[in-house]
Amino acid sequence: MSSLADVRDIELVGAQQTLSPVLKAKALDNLLPDPILGDEYADRAMRRLDPDYDSRRFGTSQIGLVAVVRAKAHDDWARSFLAEHPNAVVLHLGCGLDSRAYRIDPPATVDWYDLDYPSVIELRQQILPPREHYTLIGSSVTDSAWLDRIPRGRPVLMIAEGLAPYLTSAELRQLLTGVVDAFPTGQIQFDTVSVWAWRTSKWDPTLRRYGTQFHCGFDHPAALADWHPRLDYVDEAPMNDSPILMAKAPANIRRLYRLLNLVPGMKRSTRIVRFRF
Repeated sequence: MSSLADVRDIELVGAQQTLSPVLKAKALDNLLPDPILGDEYADRAMRRLDPDYDSRRFGTSQIGLVAVVRAKAHDDWARSFLAEHPNAVVLHLGCGLDSRAYRIDPPATVDWYDLDYPSVIELRQQILPPREHYTLIGSSVTDSAWLDRIPRGRPVLMIAEGLAPYLTSAELRQLLTGVVDAFPTGQIQFDTVSVWAWRTSKWDPTLRRYGTQFHCGFDHPAALADWHPRLDYVDEAPMNDSPILMAKAPANIRRLYRLLNLVPGMKRSTRIVRFRF
């Protein structure tokens, strides 16, 4: 059996270790009769990491489904923005092993940048093919020097899936304001957690397994628009009570989420938010 370690000789640490299970969820979704994402590249990439991964199906597990639903919401918003701005620059930050550029397949007029730690980018280069108008950047998102490599003067789409909770509030603010200052217009979309989800993340069994935890959370993420005078909150997409989750999840998962969503604050404990400027 092949494994992550067989594909590359570098170590992934902390939150980086969540890349493989998230990729697996998207790959397994592609094998379903009626997939949510339908991501064939995720399946191909997962087979490079573990050729027999589908013999241990997640049965559309709770964690796997949330990752897939989250990706679908980000994809839908991205497609809508790119339809309006076919000459945009895309900043896919904390890209992990996600194959969003391949799923969306933007026109050649779009320049797409995938950014993550150098170790993650090395791994991407081994399991995902190159494409035109597509650039990989190996850098911490908090090192703002990477922004100097991006062409200015065009609309920008910033996507940060599964990234914001791992940043401090100050780091997230620096990132958002830096992008707004650098471009004439654009859309910023990312997922965030509530304050209680952030503060209790140190006890979350999944995060503890990877030796990581969240570093920020917001009960009213719309208020982040106050961080910059040009930034406007647009809307949010649900996750724990997502219609597509309730429509496509197995009955046992639907029942679980209906019960969880009865707990005060649970429905909005994780949200995907969208801003424009």
